[in-house]
Amino acid sequence: MHRHGYKGRKFGRERDQRQALIQGLMRALIEHQEIETTLAKAKEMRRFTEKVITLARKGGLANRRLVISRLGSIEYGNALVDVIAPQIKRDSGYLRITRTTLRRGDSAEMARIAFVDEIKFDEKPAKEVKLAGAKIEKKASAEKAEKPAKKETK
Repeated sequence: MHRHGYKGRKFGRERDQRQALIQGLMRALIEHQEIETTLAKAKEMRRFTEKVITLARKGGLANRRLVISRLGSIEYGNALVDVIAPQIKRDSGYLRITRTTLRRGDSAEMARIAFVDEIKFDEKPAKEVKLAGAKIEKKASAEKAEKPAKKETK
């Protein structure tokens, strides 16, 4: 039988493992702006990542929630929508895949995937931007805890 009409690569993994792999690669790309992986994983990851970036560029609450859902992380989703998406100046083709070398152990083709446009994080490393949302949430919860309890009157 022919394999007509099937989209995507399987990578020898179950569906949930493939989704987790793609999510992890997307989060690593957002954090480091470029990563090196196998050529097949880079090509497959580009399909999903470009759609997520397009959602982030459109903005709005519904699209922000979709981005967070697809990335599986609030911090990375907010970093993509608030920091990276406004700096992208093109309508499509946000990522560039460059073939690098053959992996030493199994001769798999390796590739570097990176943003085409230069992304700047306001002089902060990506980890600080990623954790900025978490720090704000921690401060808010600490302020709630500091409020004195109401005294009971008899």
